[in-house]
Amino acid sequence: MSKISDAFVNGKAFIPFITCGDPDLQTTVQIVKAAADNGADIIELGIPFSDPTAEGPVIQEANVRALKNEVTTDDVFKTVEQIRTEVSIPLVFMTYANVVFSYGCDAFFERCAQVGISGIVLADVPFEEMGEFEQSALKHNVEMISLVSPTSEDRIAKIVKHARGFVYIVSSLGVTGVRDHISTDIGSIVKVVRANTNIPCAVGFGISTPEQAQAMASLADGAIVGSAIVKIIAAYGKEAPSHVGAYVRSMKDAIKDL
Repeated sequence: MSKISDAFVNGKAFIPFITCGDPDLQTTVQIVKAAADNGADIIELGIPFSDPTAEGPVIQEANVRALKNEVTTDDVFKTVEQIRTEVSIPLVFMTYANVVFSYGCDAFFERCAQVGISGIVLADVPFEEMGEFEQSALKHNVEMISLVSPTSEDRIAKIVKHARGFVYIVSSLGVTGVRDHISTDIGSIVKVVRANTNIPCAVGFGISTPEQAQAMASLADGAIVGSAIVKIIAAYGKEAPSHVGAYVRSMKDAIKDL
């Protein structure tokens, strides 16, 4: 079993997303530690990028703030090295093809392995175009995490048969962001996923409250939250770690007994 899949063994997983370098890299280290200390099972780390097409305004603005700090991909790798001295849970990058291409595909995944990144979500790379990335990723024991969405339909079975780590179920059409209501029939997507793979699945995009996390995790194996956490970081800046920790604790508490 993979380190990522192992994170789901003891119950429903809570997976927070954090943009590296917002408000600064040292605070990122403290936020990740606070999230891990308060029950996060896996943490997604966003590498700042100038054109994050899957992201809504909240995470786009976090990218802008990080890029204003001149945060580079190398800076993020060094930050992960620092995080790894205190945090042992799986860390997963969420980024875009261009970030990997510009670094050099093989060099990028080699560096991931060196610093202890277990997996990667490439938000703008469809399943059919993952091959080139996957070859380099697997060579360095980094798992490519597959996304399925409400529009994947008859492709879901094919996608998840090749999935590694966990299957990322996108709850809603459009970009990331807090939503008042998630109307997608997540249960039917989960059913297809489970019919075609034993790998766990987690739901992301739009979840912000403990009630929403509980509803999604009751159907799937975990819940992923990004924009709601990035909003907390935007509001509190360098004081954000304790606030993020308290939020993560409330979300984990909501799903742990399911």
